[in-house]
Amino acid sequence: MLDVGKWPLFALLPPQDLNSIRLACVFGASGNETLYVTENDEVFALGTNCSGCLGTGDIQSTIEPRKIEILCGKKIVHLSYGSGPHVVLTTSDGEVYAWGNNGYSQLGNGTTTQGLSPCQVSTNLLNKKVIEVACGSHHSMSLTSDGEVYAWGYNNCGQVGSGSTSNQPTPRRVASCLQSKVVATIACGQSSSMAVLDNGEVYGWGYNGNGQLGLGSNGNQPTPCRLAALQGIHVCQIVCGYAHALALTDEGLLYSWGANAYGQLGSGVKSNQSCPIQIMMDRERVVEIAACHSTHTSAAKTQAGQVYMWGQCRGQSVIHPHLTHFTCTDDVFACFATPAVTWRLLSVESDNHLTVAQSMKKEFDSMETSDLKFLVDGKTIHAHKSILKIRCEHLRSMLHDEDVIEIDQFSYPVYRAFLEYLYTDSVSLPPEDAIGLLDLAAFYRENSLKNLCEQTIKQGISVENAFTLLSAAVKYQAKGLEEFCFKFCVNHLTAVTQTQGFGDMDHELLKDFISKAGKHGAFRN
Repeated sequence: MLDVGKWPLFALLPPQDLNSIRLACVFGASGNETLYVTENDEVFALGTNCSGCLGTGDIQSTIEPRKIEILCGKKIVHLSYGSGPHVVLTTSDGEVYAWGNNGYSQLGNGTTTQGLSPCQVSTNLLNKKVIEVACGSHHSMSLTSDGEVYAWGYNNCGQVGSGSTSNQPTPRRVASCLQSKVVATIACGQSSSMAVLDNGEVYGWGYNGNGQLGLGSNGNQPTPCRLAALQGIHVCQIVCGYAHALALTDEGLLYSWGANAYGQLGSGVKSNQSCPIQIMMDRERVVEIAACHSTHTSAAKTQAGQVYMWGQCRGQSVIHPHLTHFTCTDDVFACFATPAVTWRLLSVESDNHLTVAQSMKKEFDSMETSDLKFLVDGKTIHAHKSILKIRCEHLRSMLHDEDVIEIDQFSYPVYRAFLEYLYTDSVSLPPEDAIGLLDLAAFYRENSLKNLCEQTIKQGISVENAFTLLSAAVKYQAKGLEEFCFKFCVNHLTAVTQTQGFGDMDHELLKDFISKAGKHGAFRN
């Protein structure tokens, strides 16, 4: 579990206050400012308060938490910060608030007056639902639910994407070649901006002196430019350091580019790279990457939960990804980044009492409290009749007075995962086993489980198993998963057609795939 106490500022709080924290952010030139949200959705700040960045209405530093009334009850969902510092956040309603340093209009209110309290950013955003925000040193960006990007603030290098180098005092849509495209996620370096489209393409603009736009050159770009080096590669996550960037693909591959004086690219050398290079090739699938514009530190987490770090780590230059004992990438920035900031808005779970859901999870397969046994492949799974009847309509009609039930139509890993889902609402299976669970979900008419299986399969798709998963999606009429697998196969057509799964594909399904792929232009020269 994430421990916010690893950031020194939180040592100022008594245990009861620490236990109430649900969201937190540590920022500032020295990591000396923090905002946090409690379980009651109250928002507090403490620290040195440079440029009024705490949002408390003044510039007084404080070692006692001060409540930010205007943000209480707003349900913050995403937050970012600049170097001034300034802070930008969005709420569950899609509203955007900003405050702090405003020397370059990075608060988006049309002025350069310092913002001592959070104010809603309204120009061009009032009728939009913003789902994500990102800040460079002195510029800001927002992403709307319909895939539009808006930017404002400092623009000396074109980081606002307006086509000029004039500062942008209010939010302006980043159009140009993004005009008719749908953006899925955004990120900012110190003076650069990046966007990933829903089709996995990557665009960059702004400062490029260290090659941080990944365009193969070092010239600044005042409008978005596509990273041609990532053509055919489907990127799903991107993060930016001070002057470098990391990208994660749908296959769990990791690419890096940009500045490398501290080894932050993880390439084994310290020379800059203006084109994306693949790293951690000998490691297993990567599921998360981490960086932030105020540091030269990089981190990644693998599917098995191993966390690696590289770049500037407590004054040392780590040029290869180094395996840590941490369980989350956030800990890397708490313990090794300079300054010790958070690379994203932290989400903290309570551990001072067990909720109903946690209690149910704890009792799954408990011999002490169970009143029912399932025998599957000669192995026993302990369960509770009352819970199963409440959670599953099929089991409610199936369970009567028996104490032991034998299951022969599903494997032990699949049936255990199904029962565990009834206790936890989560699925933990490799994608190939999730196919069997998808079969069970369809048979038992468990639509929520079916959706979770689809998510698990999507996260684990690879060139080797893509056609196998596509076949399963068609068989179990999982339309969303079928479309996802189809697009993956088309995006990696050459590689997937050389796999065993392609050779084993049902003849009629193969004909349908080829026909559909042709209509999507997969076979054009």
